[in-house]
Amino acid sequence: MIKSTDKHILLHPSYFPSIATFAAMVQYKVVWEAKDNFQKQTYRNRCYLSTDKGKHMLNIPVKHLGGTEGRQKYADVVTENSYNWKKEHWRTLEAAYRTSPFFEFYEDEIRSLYEGSDDNLFDFNLKSIEIIADCIGISISNERTEVYKVAHENVFDGRFLIEAKKEKKMEFEPYAQVFEERHGFIPNLSILDLLFNEGTNTLTYLKNQPLDFPRHA
Repeated sequence: MIKSTDKHILLHPSYFPSIATFAAMVQYKVVWEAKDNFQKQTYRNRCYLSTDKGKHMLNIPVKHLGGTEGRQKYADVVTENSYNWKKEHWRTLEAAYRTSPFFEFYEDEIRSLYEGSDDNLFDFNLKSIEIIADCIGISISNERTEVYKVAHENVFDGRFLIEAKKEKKMEFEPYAQVFEERHGFIPNLSILDLLFNEGTNTLTYLKNQPLDFPRHA
């Protein structure tokens, strides 16, 4: 049950969420959508970085088991570990951000995610969020939905932020990026990009970004 307050926002947990999604977590009290179906080509199992070659996607492989109707609950999805994607993702992060101002400052915390044996995607994503929250000094609510609804009362609906292919354009303040001289500023990447480049200023940045989300009443 979502309590009646203008401070709640409904979100899907995503893999090292976008800056827009994390700004929402900072500015609102989060309620996690926990009863939806898994959908491909979303931030449920991908995030974007800035590398020497430009915008780069990290994608978590998942096992598609499906149900009687060919659908699978997001909360039940497990990662495909037949090859070591965690090692590959960590190497990509190192190559992209080793020279950033704050990579070494947060390196141990981020690397710990890739050293675990987690295989549930939903829980793995929540853990990635908890790690970032700890790095910037905030706590994230663990409140979850109990049933799927197209519209929930008394909550801002931020579930559209999970869409990678239909991403809503948001005007965020530029900050210095490692490969900016080569590719220009790339907006709304994974929160990791902001953390490694802005470090202790990350929380202030997130608090100050304008957000415009639909509200269901």
